[in-house]
Amino acid sequence: MTPILTDLSIVEVAAFIAAPLGGLTLSQLGADVIRIDPIGGNIDFTRWPLNDEGHSIYWAGLNKGKRSVALDLRSPEGQEIAAAICTRAGEGRGIVTTNLPARGWMAYEALAARRDDLVMVTLIGNPDGSGALDYTVNCASGFPDVTGPGGAPVNHVLPAWDVAAGLTISTAVLAAERYRSRTGKGQKVTLSLADVMHATVSNLGFTMEVEANGTVRQPIGNDLYGAYGRDFPTRDGRRVMIVAISNRQFRAVGEATGLAEKLAMIGALMDVDLSDEGGRFAARHAISAVLEPWVAARTLAEIREAFEGTGVLWGPYQDFGQLFAEDRWHSEANPMFGRAEHHGIGSLRTPGTPLAFGAVPRGEPGASPRLGSSTEEVLVEDLGLPSTEIARLKDKGVVSL
Repeated sequence: MTPILTDLSIVEVAAFIAAPLGGLTLSQLGADVIRIDPIGGNIDFTRWPLNDEGHSIYWAGLNKGKRSVALDLRSPEGQEIAAAICTRAGEGRGIVTTNLPARGWMAYEALAARRDDLVMVTLIGNPDGSGALDYTVNCASGFPDVTGPGGAPVNHVLPAWDVAAGLTISTAVLAAERYRSRTGKGQKVTLSLADVMHATVSNLGFTMEVEANGTVRQPIGNDLYGAYGRDFPTRDGRRVMIVAISNRQFRAVGEATGLAEKLAMIGALMDVDLSDEGGRFAARHAISAVLEPWVAARTLAEIREAFEGTGVLWGPYQDFGQLFAEDRWHSEANPMFGRAEHHGIGSLRTPGTPLAFGAVPRGEPGASPRLGSSTEEVLVEDLGLPSTEIARLKDKGVVSL
């Protein structure tokens, strides 16, 4: 049995997060992803975090399972080889993804002239083609203004828009390839990072609320808007989040803590309906005042034991070290994880795809390649170049093997 996208091949000419994540997503589903970089690596090749030898753990994480080709992309010969790889013949090939300026040899028109059913997915910054990054898009999204207790915007560390764009790129590849399989026609697909943000903010109702109600969402700290949820400190210096969206979940909190009667009194005292999400949100401070001493009197382990199997929705706050060491799902007990050897870094616990298909195997987690480690393989197997020509190109500095 083979992975679900085994017959698909994508050429990626990209850097940083969004486009490489799109390629990684497809690679983990079995697609052959060839990443083309300039000799010495692209601008993301040494991005932090680094290990003690200076190898980028960040780069390794986003390029697992890909074949790496390193070319002198400033030379005409290097550009010709790159274009030939992008447009090589064969079913399931002729697909290119990029978030770099797609001009010159890499322009859609230039590549489509070599293969008329070419599919090219290009990520740009703003809809007009001007530059944007996750950080500049995020600050305009409104989310930093409602993150935290208020008073000053708070940037979150998660590059959410790059992640969303990367997953959208993988969706675009599959949609365009399906269209090509039905019609025989390729196309250029353009995705704006800013549009990913604007669509998401609108889809989640934040800007629609402005237009419909004339109100702007305000910061409420770690409270859950429109329902009940809040963070609490534990006796041993940890912190937990407790959430109750449904009536069943709210009842479970009361039963598991033994505070059901006290919580029920809040409704009558405040004249709110605790069987309604809005009522629980209105009474959130009173509910938290009842729960806070119960949590503060217990350790994280005791809270875990009290909530186990009760239906309470809760979770511990964890730093990355605690996530790695303590979380049962961030371990090799989870079939998504395995071990892989990453060039220059070593054997690490590594995730594969989070998708589990019933009819095909999940596959082993991919290892990150050495830069240029597949150059010779691609030149021989995909372009059919003889060893003498490859040696000449290497001696001339056009390719790195």
